[in-house]
Amino acid sequence: MSKPFILIVEDDEAIQRLITTTLETQNYRFLTASNGSQAILEAVSHNPDIVILDLGLPDMDGVEIIKKIRSWSTMPIIVVSARSMDQDKIDALDAGADDYLTKPFSVEELLARLRVAIRRIHYHHTDSAQQNLHFANGDLSIDYAAGCAFLKGTELHLTPIEYKLLVLLSKNIGKVLTHNYITKEIWGSTWENDVASLRVFMATLRKKIESESQQKYIQTHIGVGYRMIKN
Repeated sequence: MSKPFILIVEDDEAIQRLITTTLETQNYRFLTASNGSQAILEAVSHNPDIVILDLGLPDMDGVEIIKKIRSWSTMPIIVVSARSMDQDKIDALDAGADDYLTKPFSVEELLARLRVAIRRIHYHHTDSAQQNLHFANGDLSIDYAAGCAFLKGTELHLTPIEYKLLVLLSKNIGKVLTHNYITKEIWGSTWENDVASLRVFMATLRKKIESESQQKYIQTHIGVGYRMIKN
């Protein structure tokens, strides 16, 4: 797979320079935008593979840009923002962002987040027919058609809710899913008691899929949600 084409949306010249220099050293192809209007125009015109997006732009809030891009594209969006409150992260992720990196950040962490996004692109570019029937990630596999999950070839005994959670995470591998998004998908609501129930079900699911494997599959983003890790 060739290096992805990345759109960098950042109005701070120093941060934009840091990101572009980092991408240049790794031979990534990229273009830049310094405001929301330019970002949307570049996204529509060039259809980049990944967007690195600052939220605090001079003409438009980054969350609005995420919503606009999501109205026509599923390209991974990595938010890089000085906003560090949980609610800011939740708002961006609920709007459709795939990841959230808080400033100041290290070059190594930015590159790691990019690798996650690239793996997600690669996963979604695999044979769609096969993907719709079967999922494999390390020792974990799911037969969607049969409604069964396996660890090292042995069937897992999951409750209906645990299985639904596992399927939801697997179909969004590498993407942070917020508590509200998950509870709405699983229970059809976002009541506070649903979030409490989610924590309980996620703990039992994690125990079942990680206790017999050296691999970790579910990453907790405290106060925000969960992500399935690619193994």
